[in-house]
Amino acid sequence: MTAPSALPGPHALPGPHTHSSGLDGRTALVTGAAGGIGRACVLRLAADGAKVRAVDLDTAGLEALTELARGLPGTVEPHPLDLTDLDAAELAAAGTDVLVNNAGLQTVRPIEEFPPEVFHTMLTVMLEAPFRLIRGALPHMYGQRWGRIVNVSSVHGLRASAFKSAYVAAKHGLEGLSKTAALEGAPHGVTSNCVNPAYVRTPLVEKQLADQARAHDVPEERVLSEVLLRDSAVKRLVEPEEVAEAVAYLCGPQASFVTGTSLVMDGGWTAH
Repeated sequence: MTAPSALPGPHALPGPHTHSSGLDGRTALVTGAAGGIGRACVLRLAADGAKVRAVDLDTAGLEALTELARGLPGTVEPHPLDLTDLDAAELAAAGTDVLVNNAGLQTVRPIEEFPPEVFHTMLTVMLEAPFRLIRGALPHMYGQRWGRIVNVSSVHGLRASAFKSAYVAAKHGLEGLSKTAALEGAPHGVTSNCVNPAYVRTPLVEKQLADQARAHDVPEERVLSEVLLRDSAVKRLVEPEEVAEAVAYLCGPQASFVTGTSLVMDGGWTAH
């Protein structure tokens, strides 16, 4: 049975042999851009022709990233910024076509020992800043009736782990923010999705090995197998480039009907 001709169809979907991502001439903003997942996302989107605003506190890391991106079809513009400056974050997002909320922090402590000021900072950077960045980006996206918001969440946006109250709370909140943005953005051609990796081979993960060892009372050399990969069926870390591929897919024309969802890359963690 065919659909009535009055129903709207897909907008300019490429054919099966078209490889263009549709990002030529698009402006993207990636937070936490100087290393790990963020750096991989910047390079991947620039490879697809985007002009990427690379946002991070790490100015030396941004300079190194700019050098890495030389020769790619797109460009990388370093944008040093402290995301706890929420007004500046919102302003930085103005005029962007693609927004990748990636910046994150991690602290591993029991709730009764968790420093309240650290909890506040983590939620500011990982939940309130994404809200302000989305708020800053939407007027331009709505005006052109096209936009892509990708929120780098985590398996901890869907599941909890002990000793990570701030991180789990922020990522669960990010999931809700992303879905709300999807519902509001749909009539304007804007999609919003989360990408949910398990543990990724990044400095953020490497730095928490000692904290995890103390919190779980296991030797540091056993943290990877006994804590980080315990619930994953695939016994390895995710590579940053794998996450960047998922982000690029959600930004491309083939994903125009994918919105309000979470692309889970957890090695089978949530299959339990």
